[in-house]
Amino acid sequence: MNLTKSNKEVAQKRGGGFKVPHTLVIISAIILLVAVATYLVPGGAYEKIVNEAGKTVVVDGSFKYVESKPQGVFDVLQAPIQGIIEGAEIIAFLFIVGGAFNIITKTKAIDFGIMRIVNVFKGKEIFIIPIIFFMFSLGGAVFGMTEEAIPFIAMMIPLTLVLGYDSIVAVAITYLACNTGFAAAMLNPFNVGIAQSIAEIPMYSGIGYRTLIWLVSTLVAIVFIMIYANKIKKNPKLSPVYESDQKKRQNLTNFESQDDQFLFSHKIILLLIALCMGTIVWGVLAKGFWIPQIAAVFLVTGLLAGIVGKLSLDEMADAFILGAKDMIGAAIMLGFARSIVILAENAGIIDTILFHLAQVLGSISGMLASYLMLPVQMFINFFISSGSGQAALTMPILAPLGDLIGISRQLTVLIFQLGDGFSNAMFPTSGILIACIGVAGIPYAKWLKWILPLQGVLFALGIAFITIAQVIGWS
Repeated sequence: MNLTKSNKEVAQKRGGGFKVPHTLVIISAIILLVAVATYLVPGGAYEKIVNEAGKTVVVDGSFKYVESKPQGVFDVLQAPIQGIIEGAEIIAFLFIVGGAFNIITKTKAIDFGIMRIVNVFKGKEIFIIPIIFFMFSLGGAVFGMTEEAIPFIAMMIPLTLVLGYDSIVAVAITYLACNTGFAAAMLNPFNVGIAQSIAEIPMYSGIGYRTLIWLVSTLVAIVFIMIYANKIKKNPKLSPVYESDQKKRQNLTNFESQDDQFLFSHKIILLLIALCMGTIVWGVLAKGFWIPQIAAVFLVTGLLAGIVGKLSLDEMADAFILGAKDMIGAAIMLGFARSIVILAENAGIIDTILFHLAQVLGSISGMLASYLMLPVQMFINFFISSGSGQAALTMPILAPLGDLIGISRQLTVLIFQLGDGFSNAMFPTSGILIACIGVAGIPYAKWLKWILPLQGVLFALGIAFITIAQVIGWS
């Protein structure tokens, strides 16, 4: 059969006729697989208590089988609704940030700001990547910055597109940077701090080796992204999101020859954005800001930007609604992704899975056991993406288990944080990942294909870090 040139191009783009499934299709398939698993895996439960720090933790050795609750068709149909309800805080955050950012975008201040950055880095655009990545990675390593990356993605997409890169680079230098810092953290209170307190070792001990791990992991990720970015700049059509990015580029205006239109009001709006970001960082570090407070700061910034930009109230309202509307897809994906965990929790199979994984590890000792703990922790992370929640569930079991099989508690905590952190950047059960790629308009399948090689490198690095720790007797 003869194909026209256009048909051949379409066939090549689709991989010989294969069309990558929609993100919602992939997540729905996982939901069905988990639903089937609830009929095959018996129910089980650990006894849980509240420790001195006020955290709910499991009691090692308290596991017992309980009556399972297989999830039928009606349970599966209800799970996405429950997922949306449980993810309401992040979903509301997406709507507020999306709406506020669209008001800012309508003033054109960001467009002019981007052109200023491009002019400063002209011929040296590639250096923007390590600078931004390093700052976000440091945020993840020091104070557990992850959700805070969401509004930055919307700001970075126009910049990376103008520089000749793509939307994937925008997500990589923000969310992925935070994720890398979070996973290889030296001070992150949400994984290192909680895990060490549960494991009963000095808070933030081992900081020297952890700092080295963070630095190496950050540098490796930066090199990976810079290589990819250079490839895309040379041939934009190699980008997995080339077609969708082309539509975004059409909405960007070239201001290089219109410097006279860079008004004083635009400068004030850019200053407001800088103050917004500074307030968020200060609030998180000093005042314990969380999603509601961050959303409030961003909303105020959007409203002030609209006023300074001389937008009418109707224009601001229309822009806000349109921006929030663009977040609907990400919100739905987040709710469906959460339903995967809901089904497993309702069936009572998560503790059973944890118990049997611990049994397998307990039958092995030494270096091999430490290696196996990493993929085991990653598997657990598929169902429990919260770092603090996962620490409360696994550390009371794995810490004493490590004592028995020759793994120091310090190393057990390290394995936990590496297994918990890095894999969040590829599992669809991570609500923050789904939210971030949703904001960027990146299909999950395309993101997964892009991130898998880096995940392989980071996994190999994790094994190397574990090996060194064992050899030097790090504790």
